[in-house]
Amino acid sequence: MTFVLLAAGLVLLLGGGEALVRGAVAMAHRLGVSPVVAGLVIVGFGTSSPELVTSLTAALADAPALAVGNVVGSNICNILLILGVTAALFPVDIDRRAFLRDGGVLAGATALAVTVVLVGTVTRPVGLVLVAAVVVYVVYTYRAERRAHGPAEVVYSEEAELKAGPTLGLWAGLGAALAGLVAVVVGADLLVDAATTLARAAGVSEAVIGLTVVALGTSLPELATAVMAGLKKQTEVAFGNVVGSNIFNILFILGSTAVVTPLAVPPEIIRFDVWVMLAATVALFVVVVSGFRITRREGVALLAAYALYVGVLARASL
Repeated sequence: MTFVLLAAGLVLLLGGGEALVRGAVAMAHRLGVSPVVAGLVIVGFGTSSPELVTSLTAALADAPALAVGNVVGSNICNILLILGVTAALFPVDIDRRAFLRDGGVLAGATALAVTVVLVGTVTRPVGLVLVAAVVVYVVYTYRAERRAHGPAEVVYSEEAELKAGPTLGLWAGLGAALAGLVAVVVGADLLVDAATTLARAAGVSEAVIGLTVVALGTSLPELATAVMAGLKKQTEVAFGNVVGSNIFNILFILGSTAVVTPLAVPPEIIRFDVWVMLAATVALFVVVVSGFRITRREGVALLAAYALYVGVLARASL
C-alpha cells in the first residue's frame, strides 16, 4: 500500500504540475500577459510547484531532512539526469549571452546554498534573504530582456508556448490551474507520507529518500518539459528550464520553506550531497563553456554520473 500511495503521489504531482502551468499560461494569454512574464514567472514558478509544496509539507510534518534533501537532490537530478537524458536524445544548444547572465546567477545561488547548508540550519532570516534574492532576479531579468529584447526573451516566450497546449478560455484555464494546484497539494501529502513510511520501514534515512525518490518525483515536470522541448527542436528551452529550476529551487523553495519553519540540515547532506550538487554545477559549466553545446556523449556521461551517485547512496544505506 505504501508503494501504491507513493506512485499515486508522483502521478498527482506530475499531472497537477502540468495542469497548473498550462491553466495559468492559458489565463495569462487570455488576459494579455506578456509571453516573457508567462515563461519566466508562470512557467518558472509553476514547474517548481511540486518541489515547493513537497518541501513545505515535509517541513511542516517535522521531516526537515526530506525538505532539504528534496532541494539538493532535485538540483543534482536536474543537471545529471534530466539534462543527461535530453542531451543523449537531442544534443542541447545553448545561447552564449543568455547563459552568461543566468549561469552567473546559478553559480551565485549554488555557492550561497553550500554556505547556508554548511552552517547546519536554514533560519528564517536566511530564508527571507533567499526569497528576496529570487524576487530581485525575476524583476531584473524581466526588465533587462524587455529593454534589450535579448536571447533569453526568446527562451522564455518559447517556454510559455511549449506549455500553452490546447487553447483554453479564461474560466477553463482557471479551472485547470485550480485543479492542478489541488492535485499538487494532495500528491505532495501522499508522497511525503509514503516516503517517510518507506524510509522508516527500510531503515533508510529520510535524507536519502528525499535525495532520490522525492527529488526525482518532484523533478518529473522538468523532465517532461525537457523531452517535449527536445522533440520540438527547442533544446535551448530544455537547458533554460533546468538552469531556471535550479535557481528557483535554491532561492525560492529553500527560502520559502525556511521562512515557514527553520530547517535543520542532516549531517549526511553536509558531508556528501551538497558537494555532489556543487560538483554537478561545476561540471555543467565546464561542459557548456567547452562549446556551448551538450553533445550526446556528454549527455551519456552525465547520466553515468547520476547512476554512480545513486549507487553510492544505495550502498551507504545498506
